[in-house]
Amino acid sequence: MNFAALLTTLGVVFLAELPDKTAIASLVLGTKYRPTWVFCGVAAGFAVHVVLAVAAGSLLSLIPQRPLEAIVAVLFLLGAVLMLRSHGAEEGEEEAEEAPDLGAGAGFGKVAWTSFGVIMVAEFGDLTQIVTANLAAKYGDPLAVGIGATLGLWAVGALAIIGGRGLLKVLPLHLIVRVAALVMVLLAGISLWKAIAG
Repeated sequence: MNFAALLTTLGVVFLAELPDKTAIASLVLGTKYRPTWVFCGVAAGFAVHVVLAVAAGSLLSLIPQRPLEAIVAVLFLLGAVLMLRSHGAEEGEEEAEEAPDLGAGAGFGKVAWTSFGVIMVAEFGDLTQIVTANLAAKYGDPLAVGIGATLGLWAVGALAIIGGRGLLKVLPLHLIVRVAALVMVLLAGISLWKAIAG
């Protein structure tokens, strides 16, 4: 197993997911309902998305190396641009208002399934899913990338559910977004260099 791929994936996915709408939704659900129930649904939803992203990335890895590096570079740059354009502190606060209301007395099944559903709908085609597919294609180690992406997403989900509002007081959302975008630009540059240099 490629531990560098695992750690890189964990870090990039963690940073990319922090300002995401699913983290905000997890935060709100965690403030309204039992956090462990919410986490069960969120963790299952993220795991399904990682499997899909790693499968897509594994298919991309069938492309010859130099064209693949060029595609990965373009996708990382696109991801960085999308992240910078679509995330801001005001947007995160607006999305926090949109979490579903399950009603009083909701049990484990209802809370977990709703949390799972929120992640399943919100993560399709999401930046972290695209980044995970890119990293799976780049490293050619689906297990390491899958574990790294899953751990990164679960860590963000847990942080959001348990104490997301406190984290945002320590690290401003715009700073998290800029750091994640910078990491993606650096990864794009490395991929582009490999595409050109061979």
